[in-house]
Amino acid sequence: MTQSLVECIANYSDARRPEVIEAIMGAITGVAGVRLLDRHSDIDHNRTVLTFVGESQAVEEAAFRSIAKAAELIDLDQHTGEHPRIGATDVVPFVPLSGASMADCVAIARHLGRRVGEELNIPVYLYEEAATRPERQNLENIRRGQYEALKIEMGANPERDPDFGPRRVGPAGATVIGARQPLIAFNAYLATDDLRSRRRSPGPYGIPQVDSAT
Repeated sequence: MTQSLVECIANYSDARRPEVIEAIMGAITGVAGVRLLDRHSDIDHNRTVLTFVGESQAVEEAAFRSIAKAAELIDLDQHTGEHPRIGATDVVPFVPLSGASMADCVAIARHLGRRVGEELNIPVYLYEEAATRPERQNLENIRRGQYEALKIEMGANPERDPDFGPRRVGPAGATVIGARQPLIAFNAYLATDDLRSRRRSPGPYGIPQVDSAT
């Protein structure tokens, strides 16, 4: 039987405290069969992206442990950075590689989302292929107003209620979990304050993509 191979490209809202990132990485690599491929930390964004691969169940477990560790160590009320964010673990996409299908990754995302909501008491939104609402396929819609807006709107506006977990945010914020195809992301720095000059290239299904590594 062919072993499934799934990639996870998780984004965490910290890059300025190496000890925090090391602890999150340790939570990931502590799961047997999971291999950490890459770490990218941006000080200005105050954000770290960790890429890891493995068999589907192992990758899901590693993602869960990393979300728990980030919630323990990152306080969104104290966080500042240039990149939009709503959570200590901000975005967790799963990408199918060999022996895995998009349907498999959707199942992983939804199972993990329910577990994070129930066991860690963190609100979870599903996005991209795992989305339960069309408007939530686009990550930008979910992150509108960032963590500060969620503190006000969640529980008061039904459109902002999560798919799993409580209808309120604590210091760990909320987490967005989903499944998607591989993508190449880049940041473009414009020498202008005129936001009308900012153009976005179309992503899957014609949905605009922003400068996010997710």
